[in-house]
Amino acid sequence: MIVITGASGQLGQHVITELLKKTAVSNLVAAVRNVGKAQHLAALGVQVREADYDRPDTLDSAFRGAEKILLISSSAVGQRVPQHRNVIAAAKRAGVKLIAYTSVLRAETSVLGLAEEHRVTEADIRASGLPYTMLRNGWYLENYAEHLDPVLAHGAVLGAAGEGRVSAAARVDYAAAAAAVLTAPAAPEAVYELAGETSFSLAELAAEVARQSGKEIVYNDMPQAQFKSVLLEIGVPETMAQLLSDSDASAKLGALEGSGAALRALIGRPTATLAEALKAALKK
Repeated sequence: MIVITGASGQLGQHVITELLKKTAVSNLVAAVRNVGKAQHLAALGVQVREADYDRPDTLDSAFRGAEKILLISSSAVGQRVPQHRNVIAAAKRAGVKLIAYTSVLRAETSVLGLAEEHRVTEADIRASGLPYTMLRNGWYLENYAEHLDPVLAHGAVLGAAGEGRVSAAARVDYAAAAAAVLTAPAAPEAVYELAGETSFSLAELAAEVARQSGKEIVYNDMPQAQFKSVLLEIGVPETMAQLLSDSDASAKLGALEGSGAALRALIGRPTATLAEALKAALKK
């Protein structure tokens, strides 16, 4: 039995969809914090179980009978380490044969502020003694494609990434990679560095939005501190403003650029492109 934590989230739902192409629905468990919000998964025949990262008792019941677990990293930045430790401990009690974890590209050496919690969780997984696979996911195309309204309204992409390049892929690409690992006939590799096959700068992002929308869009690059201040001024919460500004500054240093070879090999097709993601988003 394969258990997907965070299964009602944006990535988790894609993972369920991809797994349904590869294994019987009776082999899947969607572990979610709010069962009421996962009825669409239950309607597909997927068994839905409550699993709250902050409540270990729910994890024990959610992991009952599990052979493999996909730990989708918590969205609670700053609280991930203790939450993930609860999941790892429950997985160990369940005696699973594989725990796969959605980490971040080059977690061991990344300058991303986000990487520290991932580094700690990876270390905790290794220390658990459980067989593991680290799915070190790069940036999501949706990080840009789902936030086009202010870009179109103001005619500008704002950032602090300079000429740094982003090798992003779509959520469905990373989900397909997770499904491939979870259903592999042989033991998967311990670490996969996953990224999109093509990279782009934020200036190229702005140019592509302009091309497809027919509007004048420019990229306004600024120092990290200034970018964070702008984000705070427009109402972005402090934690998110810090995350976004740090991510851009890290991109400037190459943290978001990588090879798409491993991801393409796992999913057996090309990864989605920026142009494709923007085209789909602009149609909505």
